[in-house]
Amino acid sequence: MAPEAHSMPNADRDDESGKYTETYPPEAFVDAVRDADGLAGTQAVADAVGCSYELAYKRLRALEDTGDVDSQKVGNARVWSVADAE
Repeated sequence: MAPEAHSMPNADRDDESGKYTETYPPEAFVDAVRDADGLAGTQAVADAVGCSYELAYKRLRALEDTGDVDSQKVGNARVWSVADAE
C-alpha cells in the first residue's frame, strides 16, 4: 500500500512549478509597517497581514537581518520601521 501524500491545508500550488505559493510574502510585512506611517508594533503588523504574532515577529526579524526593516525596543515592545524610509 502506498503511503498517504501529505498536503498543506489551505495551501495553493503554482500550476507550472508545482511549488506551494507563499501565503504571507515578505512584502506584506514591509507594506504593513509602511502603511502604519512607517512605525508599527509587532501586533499591529500581525493584524494588518492577518497572521499570528509569532509569525509576524519571525518574519520581521528575518527582514531586519536582510536590511529591509529596522527595529527598536521601546519598553517591552519592539517598534518596526522601514529601512528605506530615510
